[in-house]
Amino acid sequence: MPARASPRRNGAWVSIALLVMMALGMFLWLGLPLTLKALGLHPDYRGPRYQLPGGRALIITTSHATLDPTGRATGVFGSEMTAPYYEFLDAGMQVDVASIQGGAIPIEPASFRWFLAAESDQRFLKDPLFQAKVASSRKIDAIDISQYDIVFIAGGWGAAYDLGTSAVLGQKMTQAWSAGKVVGGVCHGPLGLLLAKEANGEPLVKGRRLTAVTDRQVEQLGITFTPQHPERELRAAGARFESSTAFQDFLANHTTADGKLVTGQNQNAGYETAQKMILAAGGKPRP
Repeated sequence: MPARASPRRNGAWVSIALLVMMALGMFLWLGLPLTLKALGLHPDYRGPRYQLPGGRALIITTSHATLDPTGRATGVFGSEMTAPYYEFLDAGMQVDVASIQGGAIPIEPASFRWFLAAESDQRFLKDPLFQAKVASSRKIDAIDISQYDIVFIAGGWGAAYDLGTSAVLGQKMTQAWSAGKVVGGVCHGPLGLLLAKEANGEPLVKGRRLTAVTDRQVEQLGITFTPQHPERELRAAGARFESSTAFQDFLANHTTADGKLVTGQNQNAGYETAQKMILAAGGKPRP
């Protein structure tokens, strides 16, 4: 008859297994975010920072809450709204938040997951004032765009459904540009420039350098069924599209400034894009 393992030995193996599971869980909790950051997600911004006391910035987002036709919840990608908000706020600016339909802004749930959330997202989750602005955003129809120095359009998958087809947004961005305001955005946000016009009626983006989320990133993430893709649409409108690449474009980073038009490739560019917009609006180096 084979010898039976003693209760003490069984207990030791259980303890070892639990320790291994705990160590693995700790590695995932701490290691995965650090690994993604090392690969390029939400890189630390180490460039110059500027201040514009008394200036005003407006952040515009999508109001579309579902990734049609899947029905999955989506909206603005968190850091594409939170990163510029805090860069503008910390520069001494007043920051307002608006959306296509007004009211509560839908936020991409995945963007706040523990391994994807940026530092600005974590700050947002502890900021009741900013949360209140997001819960009751202003409808763009009621916005006096002339009151702002900077107009920043945030992205996210929801933006593929409403930013590029909003006649009102096109009119607002046309007004902002003709008034000499600094305009731009990141990721899917530049779709909001598609219907903006020059004084001669030509598309605002025609012949201008800009960036946005790439066709390659859309394909790599497997979300090719949205009605508009930024690189495709902006190139078709005559933009001089620029971008960087990585083994996954989600981890790439690129920012382009063409005068008062400032754009960022994806969620990694929010901090730098905001700072270049502040500079273009007349910001001075922070002491």
